[in-house]
Amino acid sequence: MSTTLLDVEAVRQRFSSLRSGFAFLDAPGGSQVPDEVGEAIARTLREASANTGAPYETSRAVERILADAKATGARFLGCDAAEVVFGANMTTLNFALSRTAGRDFREGDEILVTALDHDGGVAPWVELAADKGLQVRIVDATPELTIDYDDLERKLSERTRVIAFAWASNSVGSLADAERISALARNVGALSWIDAVHFAAHEPIDVRAIDCDVLLCSPYKFCGPHLGIAYVRREAGETWRPYKARPAPAEPLSRRFETGTPPYELLAGFNATVAYLDSIGGFEAIRPYERALGERFLAGLPDRAQLHGLPTMEGRVPTFLFSIDGVDAAEAAGRLAKTGIGVWGYTGNWYCVALTDRLCDPTMRVGFIHYNTEAEVDRLLEELAAL
Repeated sequence: MSTTLLDVEAVRQRFSSLRSGFAFLDAPGGSQVPDEVGEAIARTLREASANTGAPYETSRAVERILADAKATGARFLGCDAAEVVFGANMTTLNFALSRTAGRDFREGDEILVTALDHDGGVAPWVELAADKGLQVRIVDATPELTIDYDDLERKLSERTRVIAFAWASNSVGSLADAERISALARNVGALSWIDAVHFAAHEPIDVRAIDCDVLLCSPYKFCGPHLGIAYVRREAGETWRPYKARPAPAEPLSRRFETGTPPYELLAGFNATVAYLDSIGGFEAIRPYERALGERFLAGLPDRAQLHGLPTMEGRVPTFLFSIDGVDAAEAAGRLAKTGIGVWGYTGNWYCVALTDRLCDPTMRVGFIHYNTEAEVDRLLEELAAL
Protein backbone atom coordinates (compact mmCIF):
# COMPACT_ATOMS: atom_id res chain seq x y z
CA MET A 1 0.00 0.00 0.00
CA SER A 2 1.20 3.51 -0.77
CA THR A 3 1.79 5.96 2.07
CA THR A 4 -0.12 9.20 1.63
CA LEU A 5 -1.50 12.08 3.63
CA LEU A 6 -4.98 11.24 2.33
CA ASP A 7 -7.42 9.02 4.22
CA VAL A 8 -9.29 7.83 1.14
CA GLU A 9 -11.76 5.65 3.03
CA ALA A 10 -12.81 8.59 5.19
CA VAL A 11 -13.09 10.70 2.04
CA ARG A 12 -15.35 8.17 0.35
CA GLN A 13 -17.76 8.14 3.28
CA ARG A 14 -18.67 11.72 2.37
CA PHE A 15 -20.03 10.71 -1.07
CA SER A 16 -23.41 8.97 -1.29
CA SER A 17 -22.70 8.23 -4.95
CA LEU A 18 -19.71 6.04 -4.05
CA ARG A 19 -21.58 3.73 -1.69
CA SER A 20 -22.85 1.45 -4.43
CA GLY A 21 -19.33 0.20 -5.16
CA PHE A 22 -19.38 1.43 -8.76
CA ALA A 23 -15.87 2.57 -9.71
CA PHE A 24 -16.05 6.03 -11.28
CA LEU A 25 -12.78 6.15 -13.23
CA ASP A 26 -14.09 8.88 -15.51
CA ALA A 27 -12.78 12.05 -13.86
CA PRO A 28 -11.92 13.78 -17.18
CA GLY A 29 -15.66 13.90 -17.87
CA GLY A 30 -16.52 15.28 -14.43
CA SER A 31 -16.34 14.28 -10.79
CA GLN A 32 -18.64 12.95 -8.13
CA VAL A 33 -19.85 15.44 -5.51
CA PRO A 34 -19.66 15.07 -1.71
CA ASP A 35 -22.93 15.26 0.15
CA GLU A 36 -22.00 18.49 1.94
CA VAL A 37 -21.80 20.33 -1.38
CA GLY A 38 -25.27 19.20 -2.41
CA GLU A 39 -26.55 20.15 1.03
CA ALA A 40 -25.10 23.66 0.72
CA ILE A 41 -26.84 24.11 -2.64
CA ALA A 42 -30.17 22.83 -1.31
CA ARG A 43 -29.94 24.92 1.85
CA THR A 44 -29.41 28.06 -0.18
CA LEU A 45 -32.46 27.33 -2.31
CA ARG A 46 -34.51 26.70 0.83
CA GLU A 47 -33.28 29.59 2.94
CA ALA A 48 -31.81 32.26 0.67
CA SER A 49 -33.83 32.49 -2.52
CA ALA A 50 -33.40 36.20 -3.16
CA ASN A 51 -31.29 38.78 -4.94
CA THR A 52 -28.84 41.36 -3.67
CA GLY A 53 -29.76 44.87 -2.63
CA ALA A 54 -32.99 44.25 -0.71
CA PRO A 55 -33.40 45.31 2.96
CA TYR A 56 -34.16 41.88 4.42
CA GLU A 57 -32.32 38.79 5.58
CA THR A 58 -32.54 36.52 2.51
CA SER A 59 -31.00 39.28 0.42
CA ARG A 60 -28.23 39.76 2.96
CA ALA A 61 -27.67 36.00 2.92
CA VAL A 62 -27.01 35.87 -0.82
CA GLU A 63 -24.78 38.94 -0.51
CA ARG A 64 -22.69 37.01 2.03
CA ILE A 65 -22.62 33.96 -0.26
CA LEU A 66 -21.41 36.07 -3.17
CA ALA A 67 -18.74 37.80 -1.07
CA ASP A 68 -17.59 34.46 0.32
CA ALA A 69 -17.43 32.96 -3.19
CA LYS A 70 -15.27 35.83 -4.42
CA ALA A 71 -12.92 35.36 -1.46
CA THR A 72 -12.90 31.59 -1.91
CA GLY A 73 -12.17 31.92 -5.61
CA ALA A 74 -9.34 34.33 -4.87
CA ARG A 75 -7.78 31.89 -2.43
CA PHE A 76 -8.21 28.96 -4.81
CA LEU A 77 -6.65 30.83 -7.74
CA GLY A 78 -4.09 32.96 -5.91
CA CYS A 79 -5.46 36.39 -6.83
CA ASP A 80 -7.59 39.24 -5.49
CA ALA A 81 -11.32 38.77 -4.97
CA ALA A 82 -11.99 41.61 -7.43
CA GLU A 83 -10.29 39.55 -10.17
CA VAL A 84 -12.63 36.52 -9.82
CA VAL A 85 -15.42 36.22 -12.40
CA PHE A 86 -18.28 33.70 -12.30
CA GLY A 87 -20.33 32.44 -15.24
CA ALA A 88 -22.60 29.60 -16.33
CA ASN A 89 -19.72 27.31 -17.30
CA MET A 90 -16.20 27.61 -18.63
CA THR A 91 -17.14 27.60 -22.32
CA THR A 92 -19.88 30.23 -21.99
CA LEU A 93 -17.60 32.39 -19.86
CA ASN A 94 -14.77 31.93 -22.36
CA PHE A 95 -16.96 33.09 -25.24
CA ALA A 96 -17.99 36.16 -23.24
CA LEU A 97 -14.52 37.13 -22.07
CA SER A 98 -12.84 36.51 -25.43
CA ARG A 99 -15.44 38.72 -27.13
CA THR A 100 -14.82 41.41 -24.54
CA ALA A 101 -11.04 41.27 -24.81
CA GLY A 102 -11.25 41.14 -28.61
CA ARG A 103 -13.29 44.32 -29.10
CA ASP A 104 -10.15 46.23 -30.06
CA PHE A 105 -8.48 43.49 -32.12
CA ARG A 106 -7.89 44.37 -35.77
CA GLU A 107 -8.00 42.43 -39.03
CA GLY A 108 -4.80 40.44 -39.42
CA ASP A 109 -4.17 40.07 -35.69
CA GLU A 110 -3.29 36.53 -34.66
CA ILE A 111 -4.40 34.16 -31.92
CA LEU A 112 -2.23 31.15 -31.06
CA VAL A 113 -3.85 28.00 -29.71
CA THR A 114 -2.32 24.55 -29.34
CA ALA A 115 -3.09 21.19 -30.88
CA LEU A 116 -3.74 19.77 -27.40
CA ASP A 117 -6.53 22.19 -26.48
CA HIS A 118 -10.11 21.23 -25.73
CA ASP A 119 -12.35 23.03 -28.20
CA GLY A 120 -13.92 25.01 -25.38
CA GLY A 121 -10.64 26.91 -25.37
CA VAL A 122 -10.39 27.17 -29.17
CA ALA A 123 -13.88 27.74 -30.62
CA PRO A 124 -14.33 31.18 -28.98
CA TRP A 125 -11.25 32.41 -30.84
CA VAL A 126 -12.26 30.72 -34.09
CA GLU A 127 -15.62 32.49 -34.00
CA LEU A 128 -14.08 35.83 -33.03
CA ALA A 129 -11.60 35.44 -35.89
CA ALA A 130 -14.43 34.76 -38.35
CA ASP A 131 -16.19 37.96 -37.27
CA LYS A 132 -13.16 40.25 -37.20
CA GLY A 133 -10.80 38.89 -39.85
CA LEU A 134 -8.29 37.51 -37.36
CA GLN A 135 -6.07 34.48 -37.86
CA VAL A 136 -6.04 31.49 -35.51
CA ARG A 137 -2.77 29.57 -35.73
CA ILE A 138 -2.32 26.14 -34.15
CA VAL A 139 0.89 25.26 -32.31
CA ASP A 140 1.89 21.68 -33.08
CA ALA A 141 2.15 18.79 -30.64
CA THR A 142 5.22 16.60 -30.33
CA PRO A 143 5.08 12.84 -31.04
CA GLU A 144 4.66 12.36 -27.24
CA LEU A 145 1.57 14.64 -27.41
CA THR A 146 3.06 17.55 -25.52
CA ILE A 147 3.31 21.16 -26.72
CA ASP A 148 6.02 21.76 -29.32
CA TYR A 149 7.66 24.86 -27.82
CA ASP A 150 9.95 25.33 -30.81
CA ASP A 151 6.88 25.60 -33.02
CA LEU A 152 5.27 27.98 -30.54
CA GLU A 153 8.25 30.32 -30.67
CA ARG A 154 8.37 30.13 -34.47
CA LYS A 155 4.72 31.18 -34.69
CA LEU A 156 4.98 34.09 -32.27
CA SER A 157 5.12 37.51 -33.89
CA GLU A 158 4.33 41.17 -33.31
CA ARG A 159 0.83 40.36 -34.61
CA THR A 160 0.13 37.83 -31.83
CA ARG A 161 -2.57 39.17 -29.50
CA VAL A 162 -3.34 36.03 -27.45
CA ILE A 163 -1.71 32.70 -26.65
CA ALA A 164 -4.51 30.41 -25.49
CA PHE A 165 -3.65 26.95 -24.18
CA ALA A 166 -4.79 24.13 -21.92
CA TRP A 167 -2.68 23.75 -18.81
CA ALA A 168 -3.55 20.04 -18.75
CA SER A 169 -4.88 18.09 -21.72
CA ASN A 170 -8.36 16.71 -21.16
CA SER A 171 -7.69 13.99 -23.73
CA VAL A 172 -4.20 12.65 -22.99
CA GLY A 173 -3.29 14.26 -19.66
CA SER A 174 -0.08 16.07 -20.66
CA LEU A 175 0.83 19.32 -18.91
CA ALA A 176 1.85 22.66 -20.40
CA ASP A 177 4.55 24.89 -18.93
CA ALA A 178 2.19 27.73 -18.04
CA GLU A 179 4.86 30.02 -16.64
CA ARG A 180 7.00 29.66 -19.76
CA ILE A 181 4.12 30.28 -22.15
CA SER A 182 2.88 33.26 -20.15
CA ALA A 183 6.36 34.79 -20.32
CA LEU A 184 6.49 34.25 -24.10
CA ALA A 185 3.14 36.00 -24.45
CA ARG A 186 4.24 38.91 -22.29
CA ASN A 187 7.43 39.34 -24.31
CA VAL A 188 5.43 40.09 -27.48
CA GLY A 189 2.72 42.11 -25.74
CA ALA A 190 0.11 39.34 -26.01
CA LEU A 191 -2.36 37.99 -23.46
CA SER A 192 -1.76 34.57 -21.86
CA TRP A 193 -5.15 32.83 -21.70
CA ILE A 194 -5.32 29.51 -19.85
CA ASP A 195 -7.89 26.72 -19.89
CA ALA A 196 -7.27 25.19 -16.47
CA VAL A 197 -10.47 23.15 -16.30
CA HIS A 198 -8.71 19.80 -16.25
CA PHE A 199 -5.65 21.01 -14.39
CA ALA A 200 -7.63 22.42 -11.45
CA ALA A 201 -8.78 18.97 -10.34
CA HIS A 202 -5.25 17.69 -9.84
CA GLU A 203 -2.79 20.49 -9.15
CA PRO A 204 -2.77 23.75 -7.14
CA ILE A 205 -3.17 27.04 -9.02
CA ASP A 206 -1.29 30.28 -8.36
CA VAL A 207 -1.97 32.80 -11.11
CA ARG A 208 0.55 35.25 -9.63
CA ALA A 209 3.32 32.66 -9.78
CA ILE A 210 2.76 31.86 -13.44
CA ASP A 211 1.99 35.53 -14.20
CA CYS A 212 -0.88 34.88 -16.63
CA ASP A 213 -3.59 37.29 -17.75
CA VAL A 214 -6.71 35.09 -17.87
CA LEU A 215 -7.39 31.63 -16.43
CA LEU A 216 -10.62 29.65 -16.51
CA CYS A 217 -11.76 26.54 -14.65
CA SER A 218 -14.90 24.81 -13.40
CA PRO A 219 -15.71 23.16 -10.04
CA TYR A 220 -17.51 20.21 -11.65
CA LYS A 221 -14.05 18.76 -12.29
CA PHE A 222 -13.02 18.99 -8.61
CA CYS A 223 -16.11 17.71 -6.79
CA GLY A 224 -18.25 20.80 -7.12
CA PRO A 225 -21.20 22.17 -9.10
CA HIS A 226 -21.42 23.10 -12.78
CA LEU A 227 -20.15 26.67 -12.76
CA GLY A 228 -17.60 28.72 -14.69
CA ILE A 229 -14.82 30.55 -12.84
CA ALA A 230 -12.26 32.91 -14.33
CA TYR A 231 -9.36 34.99 -13.16
CA VAL A 232 -8.92 38.24 -15.09
CA ARG A 233 -5.79 40.20 -14.27
CA ARG A 234 -6.82 43.63 -13.02
CA GLU A 235 -4.50 45.47 -15.41
CA ALA A 236 -6.04 43.69 -18.39
CA GLY A 237 -9.68 43.81 -17.30
CA GLU A 238 -9.60 47.52 -16.54
CA THR A 239 -8.93 48.23 -20.23
CA TRP A 240 -11.89 46.18 -21.54
CA ARG A 241 -15.35 47.54 -22.23
CA PRO A 242 -17.79 44.86 -21.03
CA TYR A 243 -20.97 43.57 -22.63
CA LYS A 244 -23.38 44.33 -19.83
CA ALA A 245 -26.96 45.24 -19.00
CA ARG A 246 -27.48 48.70 -17.49
CA PRO A 247 -27.32 49.70 -14.63
CA ALA A 248 -25.92 46.39 -13.32
CA PRO A 249 -22.96 46.66 -10.92
CA ALA A 250 -19.62 47.55 -12.50
CA GLU A 251 -17.59 47.47 -9.29
CA PRO A 252 -15.61 45.67 -8.14
CA LEU A 253 -13.80 44.95 -11.38
CA SER A 254 -14.99 41.37 -11.81
CA ARG A 255 -18.67 42.36 -11.64
CA ARG A 256 -18.22 44.13 -14.97
CA PHE A 257 -18.02 40.77 -16.71
CA GLU A 258 -20.87 39.00 -14.90
CA THR A 259 -24.23 39.24 -16.63
CA GLY A 260 -27.61 38.58 -15.07
CA THR A 261 -28.38 37.21 -11.63
CA PRO A 262 -25.60 35.04 -10.20
CA PRO A 263 -26.44 31.40 -9.38
CA TYR A 264 -26.20 31.93 -5.64
CA GLU A 265 -26.96 28.30 -4.82
CA LEU A 266 -24.06 27.14 -7.01
CA LEU A 267 -21.77 29.74 -5.46
CA ALA A 268 -22.69 28.30 -2.07
CA GLY A 269 -21.85 24.89 -3.48
CA PHE A 270 -18.49 26.20 -4.68
CA ASN A 271 -17.72 27.55 -1.21
CA ALA A 272 -18.53 24.13 0.24
CA THR A 273 -16.40 22.41 -2.41
CA VAL A 274 -13.25 24.32 -1.55
CA ALA A 275 -13.94 23.82 2.16
CA TYR A 276 -14.19 20.08 1.47
CA LEU A 277 -10.86 20.06 -0.41
CA ASP A 278 -9.22 21.97 2.44
CA SER A 279 -10.62 19.53 4.99
CA ILE A 280 -8.97 16.51 3.34
CA GLY A 281 -5.57 18.16 3.17
CA GLY A 282 -5.81 20.11 -0.08
CA PHE A 283 -3.52 19.41 -3.01
CA GLU A 284 -0.63 18.67 -0.69
CA ALA A 285 -2.49 15.43 0.10
CA ILE A 286 -4.36 14.98 -3.19
CA ARG A 287 -1.49 15.32 -5.65
CA PRO A 288 0.85 12.54 -4.40
CA TYR A 289 -2.05 10.16 -3.87
CA GLU A 290 -3.40 10.63 -7.40
CA ARG A 291 0.06 10.32 -8.89
CA ALA A 292 0.54 7.02 -7.07
CA LEU A 293 -2.71 5.75 -8.61
CA GLY A 294 -1.45 6.80 -12.04
CA GLU A 295 1.85 5.03 -11.55
CA ARG A 296 0.02 1.88 -10.46
CA PHE A 297 -2.11 2.00 -13.59
CA LEU A 298 0.83 2.53 -15.94
CA ALA A 299 2.81 -0.30 -14.32
CA GLY A 300 -0.06 -2.74 -14.81
CA LEU A 301 -1.33 -1.74 -18.25
CA PRO A 302 -1.54 -4.85 -20.46
CA ASP A 303 1.13 -5.29 -23.14
CA ARG A 304 -1.57 -5.20 -25.83
CA ALA A 305 -2.53 -1.66 -24.79
CA GLN A 306 -1.25 1.26 -26.83
CA LEU A 307 -0.96 4.41 -24.74
CA HIS A 308 -1.31 7.79 -26.43
CA GLY A 309 1.01 10.30 -24.81
CA LEU A 310 3.63 10.26 -22.11
CA PRO A 311 4.42 6.77 -20.71
CA THR A 312 5.24 7.98 -17.17
CA MET A 313 3.66 10.32 -14.63
CA GLU A 314 6.27 12.97 -15.36
CA GLY A 315 4.70 15.91 -17.17
CA ARG A 316 1.11 14.69 -16.90
CA VAL A 317 -1.94 14.34 -14.69
CA PRO A 318 -3.58 10.92 -14.08
CA THR A 319 -5.62 10.92 -17.29
CA PHE A 320 -4.84 8.23 -19.87
CA LEU A 321 -5.93 7.61 -23.45
CA PHE A 322 -5.27 4.16 -24.87
CA SER A 323 -6.48 1.42 -27.15
CA ILE A 324 -6.18 -2.36 -26.90
CA ASP A 325 -5.38 -4.39 -29.99
CA GLY A 326 -8.42 -6.18 -31.33
CA VAL A 327 -10.83 -4.57 -28.85
CA ASP A 328 -13.56 -2.11 -29.82
CA ALA A 329 -13.27 0.79 -27.36
CA ALA A 330 -16.98 1.63 -27.09
CA GLU A 331 -17.93 -2.02 -26.69
CA ALA A 332 -15.20 -2.45 -24.07
CA ALA A 333 -16.46 0.55 -22.10
CA GLY A 334 -19.93 -0.96 -22.15
CA ARG A 335 -18.61 -4.29 -20.89
CA LEU A 336 -16.65 -2.57 -18.15
CA ALA A 337 -19.76 -0.65 -17.07
CA LYS A 338 -21.57 -3.97 -16.60
CA THR A 339 -18.82 -5.04 -14.20
CA GLY A 340 -19.18 -1.82 -12.20
CA ILE A 341 -16.38 0.22 -13.76
CA GLY A 342 -17.02 3.56 -15.43
CA VAL A 343 -14.69 4.63 -18.25
CA TRP A 344 -15.27 6.24 -21.63
CA GLY A 345 -14.89 4.56 -25.02
CA TYR A 346 -15.07 6.72 -28.12
CA THR A 347 -14.15 7.01 -31.77
CA GLY A 348 -13.13 10.62 -32.24
CA ASN A 349 -10.95 13.45 -31.06
CA TRP A 350 -12.18 13.89 -27.45
CA TYR A 351 -12.96 17.56 -28.25
CA CYS A 352 -9.31 18.02 -29.20
CA VAL A 353 -10.16 18.93 -32.77
CA ALA A 354 -6.63 19.65 -33.98
CA LEU A 355 -5.60 16.07 -33.15
CA THR A 356 -8.44 14.46 -35.11
CA ASP A 357 -6.08 12.71 -37.52
CA ARG A 358 -3.89 11.41 -34.71
CA LEU A 359 -6.74 10.29 -32.45
CA CYS A 360 -9.02 8.90 -35.13
CA ASP A 361 -8.89 5.28 -33.92
CA PRO A 362 -11.30 4.08 -31.21
CA THR A 363 -9.81 4.75 -27.78
CA MET A 364 -10.65 4.42 -24.12
CA ARG A 365 -10.06 7.22 -21.62
CA VAL A 366 -9.45 6.63 -17.93
CA GLY A 367 -8.97 9.35 -15.36
CA PHE A 368 -8.32 9.00 -11.66
CA ILE A 369 -9.22 11.46 -8.92
CA HIS A 370 -8.56 11.47 -5.20
CA TYR A 371 -11.62 9.42 -4.18
CA ASN A 372 -10.52 6.48 -6.34
CA THR A 373 -8.73 3.58 -4.67
CA GLU A 374 -5.88 1.23 -5.44
CA ALA A 375 -8.41 -1.62 -5.42
CA GLU A 376 -10.40 0.12 -8.16
CA VAL A 377 -7.26 0.54 -10.26
CA ASP A 378 -6.49 -3.16 -9.83
CA ARG A 379 -10.05 -4.13 -10.79
CA LEU A 380 -9.74 -2.07 -13.95
CA LEU A 381 -6.39 -3.64 -14.87
CA GLU A 382 -7.80 -7.14 -14.37
CA GLU A 383 -10.77 -6.39 -16.61
CA LEU A 384 -8.56 -4.82 -19.28
CA ALA A 385 -6.36 -7.90 -19.30
CA ALA A 386 -9.45 -10.07 -19.66
CA LEU A 387 -10.61 -8.09 -22.71
